[in-house]
Formats: sequence, structure tokens, C-alpha cells
Amino acid sequence: MGRPADTAGVRRSDDGGRPAQGSAEEPATLDRAAVEVADAFARAGAAGVLAVDASALAAIERRYGAAPHAEVIARIAGFARDVVAPQLSGADRLCLGELGRDEVLVLFLRDRRDAAFFREALPALARELGALLASQGARLVYPYARDGVPLPVGVAPVLHDPTLRPGTLLRRARDLALADAELRARNEIAARRERFIGLLFSEEVRTVFEPIVRLETRQVLGYEALVRGLPGSEFPTPAHLFAAADECDAAFELDCLCRRSALRAADRLPRGSKLFLNCLPSAIHDPAMQDTALRDLLARQRLAPSDVVFEISERESIENFAVFREVCDRYAAQGFQIALDDVGAGYASLEAVTELAPDYLKVDMSFVRGIDGDPARQEILKALTQVAWRIDARIIAEGIETEAELRTLRGLAVSYGQGYLIGRASELPQPPGAPVR
Repeated sequence: MGRPADTAGVRRSDDGGRPAQGSAEEPATLDRAAVEVADAFARAGAAGVLAVDASALAAIERRYGAAPHAEVIARIAGFARDVVAPQLSGADRLCLGELGRDEVLVLFLRDRRDAAFFREALPALARELGALLASQGARLVYPYARDGVPLPVGVAPVLHDPTLRPGTLLRRARDLALADAELRARNEIAARRERFIGLLFSEEVRTVFEPIVRLETRQVLGYEALVRGLPGSEFPTPAHLFAAADECDAAFELDCLCRRSALRAADRLPRGSKLFLNCLPSAIHDPAMQDTALRDLLARQRLAPSDVVFEISERESIENFAVFREVCDRYAAQGFQIALDDVGAGYASLEAVTELAPDYLKVDMSFVRGIDGDPARQEILKALTQVAWRIDARIIAEGIETEAELRTLRGLAVSYGQGYLIGRASELPQPPGAPVR
């Protein structure tokens, strides 16, 4: 994965997608900006400071160096410039924190009698910029981080005091703006937690099914049940849902809800196809997954244990090896099958896969993507097919998107696959005569 082009002075693209290249000069630091605006500050009598706390970017600098760190800071500055542009006057400044501080700042010089700006417009800018940065998520830090990082935004006003240096006053306001950003972030986390817990209670999720087929014949083996938020939800994808669950320490509850939703919709599956059901190793403690309750639930959906494949991620399995073995042994004894998910995502060795001995090995889409042009990954997959053969497991390739990937996988004797090229996840139609829910 290569580095993106230099984005100093970036601005938003017209379509709101990836950051686009801008031509603005690199902003000054707060120390220099304070000197530049000193006279205007004295004439106006007041200033407002908007601050983006980018301290979370320190991890990028430690891992990748100063240039990538500066690149991401420039992206954030570009978004900040876009948002505040309608409010900027000639004396206002966009600047960065002093040397060694990860901040993007905007200094607004305003007449101290402009109460509407300080009470209404300035906080509104913080909300708008905070929402925009949050919506960009991982795009802002691509390719240096897989997920987005917190970038809280806060504001603070400051009155001019002729007995103190402008730099002292503006740094004090900067510190207050950062404290305001922290408070806003805590409040948003609390509000998001409340909304997510409400989602768990009301069970506002839906299940879509992605087909898994034999690559040689396109015959359907089964369908993987995938959770989605309701249309318009702030938690539309599995990533959003499980990130919120982790934030709320509610991963077990969300995992149970996903299974309930999938099993309620399982009567839509074509007869004879398998249901691939994602679950955490802790699913063994779900009351609905206990022996009698589980058999009764499956019977209501006209499913037998042999129709169900439990998918457990490779990472979860390796981190909870003893629990995973307990899950495998318990469910295999009842006739269920086990799939080891996310194989190839970097968590386990071939020896560990051999020791776990699941029925299916699901090769992660990050490993499948572009495999037609990567001889090294092809050799690794050849070795994995040999391991699968020895443990009597079948390989399922995830995320197949191109004909070239499909041809390569067939040539490597991969039995099954799924992905956009095979069929997109969708809500299967209700079977004839089914009650309307």
C-alpha cells in the first residue's frame, strides 16, 4: 500500500470524498500568529479560538515518522479551512500549535460587543467541524491507520487585556478550547452510548445474507448472515456497531442480538443451503445457545444442526484458544460445523490453524484482494490448501471482486468463495406463505 501524494494545505474534494489537493501555504504556529494578530486583537478587544485536538496522531509519528504526521495534520487543517472560510475576516488566522504540539487552531478577531458570534456562531463552527472530521474517519489517516482517530474540537473566547502579552492570552484561550473539546468528546461518547444501548433494547438491526458458492460450478453452498443497522441509523455497518459495542463494553450483547436477528430471518434461506453464523467464542455462554434452547430455536426455523456453520474469527480464536476448543467440541458433538474466519489477516500461523482443525477456513478479503498479481500470496495460499486437505477442511475465499482473482483462486484449488463478483449481500425474499413481520 503506497503513501498518498503530499497533501499540504489540503481541502475537501467537491464531492465530499477523499481530501483533494489545495494550494494554501503551510499555516504558521500559534507563537508567530499571536505576533501577527497582536494589533488587530487590541483593536477588536476580543478573540475566539477554535482548536482541533490532534494528539491522537502522535502514534502515526512514532510509527511512520514526521512527514506522514505532517501530511495528516495538513489534511485536518484543510478541512478546518473549508469549514471556517465563510466566517474568516482579514485579520483571522489558521495556525498550528507550538513546536511539538498536535493542534490545528483558528483565531477569530472580533469586536467584543459581537455577542452573537461568541455565543452562537463560534460553537456552531466547532459542531460542524467536529461532525465533518468524524465523518471522514479513516480517510483522514489513510494509509497510516486502519481506523479513524478521535479529533475533538472545542472553542473558547478571550477578552483583550493590555497588561498581558497577546501570546499569553491566546495560549490561555487555546488551553480552554482544548478543555472544551475534551468535554464535548466525553458528552458525545455518553450520548452515543445511550443511543447504542437503546438500539440493543429495541433490537434495531437487520440481517442480510451473502451467498457462498462452489467456485467451479457457482452452486450455492450457503449464506453468511451479516448484521446491518436500520436505514438512516448512525450505526449502519458492522464496523460502526461493534465499535460502539466495544465503547460500551457490550460486545457480548451485540453478538447475541446479531445471532437472534440472523436466526429469525433464517426461514428465508433456500432449502438445503447452510447458514454461516458469526459469533464470538463467548457465544457458548448465551442462554439461547444452550443445548435445548438452541435445538428448539432451530426447529422453529426448520433448520437442523448440520445446516448451521458457526464462524469464529481467527484473532478471537487465538486469543481465547481454550474457549475456542470448548466451543468447537461442544457444537461439533451436536452436529454443527465450525469455520475459522479472517484467516490470513495476520493473527495466526499455519501450525495454529492445523491445531484448531475447523471444518472451513475462510481466507480474509485483505489476503484475497489482488492475489492474481501477488506470487508470494499465491504460494502461501497453496500451503494453506495443503493444510486444509490434511485436516479435512474446505477453504472459502472472501471478498472476490474480479475475474482475475476468481481465475487465480480456481487455479489454486480453492473450493468456495464469496464477494461482490459472486453476489452482494441482500435481504432474501420471504418464502411463500410466510407471515409478514
